[in-house]
Amino acid sequence: MSIDPETLRQIEELSHDDRPLLVLDVDDVVLEFIRPFPRYLEGRGYRLDLGTFRLHGNVFHLETGDAAEREHVAEMLASFFDEQADWQTVTDGAAAAIETIARKAEVVLLTAMPHRHRDRRRNHLDALGLPYPLLTTEMAKGPAIRRLRGETPRPVAFVDDMPHNLVSAKEHVPDAHLFHLMADNRIRDIVPKPPEGIIIVDDWADAGPRIAAALGV
Repeated sequence: MSIDPETLRQIEELSHDDRPLLVLDVDDVVLEFIRPFPRYLEGRGYRLDLGTFRLHGNVFHLETGDAAEREHVAEMLASFFDEQADWQTVTDGAAAAIETIARKAEVVLLTAMPHRHRDRRRNHLDALGLPYPLLTTEMAKGPAIRRLRGETPRPVAFVDDMPHNLVSAKEHVPDAHLFHLMADNRIRDIVPKPPEGIIIVDDWADAGPRIAAALGV
């Protein structure tokens, strides 16, 4: 599977670093998403009913009960990201844990979102005191993580809330240390169980020491 060309361009802008590498998803790993997004929808006359772990088909009009069309859900999600600074806060414990690891490792944020939102997210992360390099991708994350690692066989850890992103990383960086973290563990029952070899962590208090040990820092 090929790498997103725009993501590749962003990676090539980074300075070479041969320290252990920590790659972090953003939504529901570093920033809250699954808690503020339903409140955002309610303000627009819709509700999120997570009977299954997906957005499309699970957003309903508050008055009619009708499911929102896929295109309208996409529009509301894009609008949410346009206004993310008003809604998204740092996941509990994330800032301190990442800062500790970043003293001895390279930390890169890799978020699956349209590239057009990158500048807005960059500004929001800076305002929250999270200055780590930010990459956006509209394709699978595994090839991006492999390219980020480079030719140096340095330790790599990757944290994401979406099992398919972790699977992609495992396919392209087989020796990566993979962690499944969700900002809201109440929805774990509807999330596909990560395959063997992926470590499930409850929160950043749990994840921080495990990631540091995996990276040798």
